[in-house]
Amino acid sequence: MARQLHKLSARAVETTTKQGYHSDGGGLYLLVGTEGRRSWAFIYRQRGTGKRRELGLGTAKWKDRDGLTLSDARRKAEQSRAAIRAGKEPDTERKAAALAGTTFGEFADAFLESIKAGFKGKNSHADWKRDLEVRAAPIRPRTLQDITTPDVLAIISPLWLTINRTARETRSRLERVFDAAKAQGLRSGENPALWRGNLKPLLPKAPKSKRHHKAAPYKDVPGIVAALRTKHSGADTAVNRAAEFIILTAVRTSEARFMRAREINFKEALWTIPAERMKSEDHPEGRPHEVPLSARAIAILRAVMPKDLAPDAYVFAGQWSKDHKKPLGMNAVLHALQKVYPDMTTHGCRSSFRDWAGDETSFPREVAEMALAHKVGDDVEQAYRRGTALKKRRELMEAWGRYVEGESNVLKLAATG
Repeated sequence: MARQLHKLSARAVETTTKQGYHSDGGGLYLLVGTEGRRSWAFIYRQRGTGKRRELGLGTAKWKDRDGLTLSDARRKAEQSRAAIRAGKEPDTERKAAALAGTTFGEFADAFLESIKAGFKGKNSHADWKRDLEVRAAPIRPRTLQDITTPDVLAIISPLWLTINRTARETRSRLERVFDAAKAQGLRSGENPALWRGNLKPLLPKAPKSKRHHKAAPYKDVPGIVAALRTKHSGADTAVNRAAEFIILTAVRTSEARFMRAREINFKEALWTIPAERMKSEDHPEGRPHEVPLSARAIAILRAVMPKDLAPDAYVFAGQWSKDHKKPLGMNAVLHALQKVYPDMTTHGCRSSFRDWAGDETSFPREVAEMALAHKVGDDVEQAYRRGTALKKRRELMEAWGRYVEGESNVLKLAATG
């Protein structure tokens, strides 16, 4: 580090036009860029490694532009030199100073405001607000850097065995807030709301709640499909076609609602659902799910997709979304199904398929489970099972399609109204 200090003058800072680094001594530099833009930097050698480090100090005050004056920059440079003399890293010290004042509550409120435009559910904002204001109340006054895993555990533990789903959603939202804080340099170290290798070993295994969805006996499904076709034969309604498509593919409603045109491969008769849209607790993590499409499923897609549909457009568009920029409403398919069969839910369609596969076919259990995008086997088996049994699943789904198409077992359904 050069011994001579204060090489620059205030006038030089204002008038120099030569682009590049201009030394004031002691590691302080004025950076002059294109169109006269200028800023301050402190350059030093890292203790132990000797690596050159450059620490931005801020924009320089120049003409009518706000920024650091020469004396301001010299003061900051001296703070950095003092940190080096004390055996500390200037960049780390500066970040620590920034971390000191920001509370979880301040940051969480600002973060929620920044992401709310992306919420799709009508209750999403209220749910986030409840978790970050009410459930996280004990940590809101605490600075971000001071919050630890035990603090998050104290929030999650009371909910874990009684309302587990709420506990998991709260933990996930806290994790996202801490990730964002770290990305903005307001927190360092491990995320205290992280699940794997952090909270997971500290919480008991929660019992799985058995939610029974209303499902039609599989012998009624051909009649349900016939009724849906009757309803949309007189009007081009995407919702009835979507309901039939969900029955044919045995997927979750959300997976079909948010299907994008780019996910469909008509040549291979294959739909690939991105991993991030799969239900994580059921589906192997990090894997997309491939859905083989029967001839009727392909016909439905061709019927609802305009030829010039953009790759990012939704396949099943909302009622008033002619440009396919908005998906079907959350309960639209459910209402369509219940108009033709009141004791039916969209998730129940999957149960009907699974019962049929078990009772009426000789396909292995594993193939039926993989068709539903369920994990097969324990973690060890999952680690070794890389195949997706696509060929066998295609045969299964084609058999299901033929069954659904069959004219036998078609029941007389309740009046549709």
